[in-house]
Amino acid sequence: MSKKTHLPIPVQKVLRILGKNIGDARRRRRIAMELMSERCGFSRPTLSRIEKGDPNVSMGAYASALFVLGMSEHLTRVADASHDIVGRELEEESLPKRIRSPQGNKGEANE
Repeated sequence: MSKKTHLPIPVQKVLRILGKNIGDARRRRRIAMELMSERCGFSRPTLSRIEKGDPNVSMGAYASALFVLGMSEHLTRVADASHDIVGRELEEESLPKRIRSPQGNKGEANE
């Protein structure tokens, strides 16, 4: 019996889009499902579930599909600090207003 995953609707939508994009990329490359699943190292039904955006399929399986398609480098941008606007704003809020020199180094330049 498969377990039911309860995810926020926006997350479900993102997974469906990712799955569709993987399926579209596979078809653009004219790779049959059987060959693609063999190259990925998992079953054809798993590939079908990926292309439907099934949240119960492992992240590793999605990553393998992207690798086989030559698109795995895009995963490095997920949660990348350069795209983390909220994280940068929170970090800036916690920065000190002033930086004081250590007591023993008055007048000396820091190296």
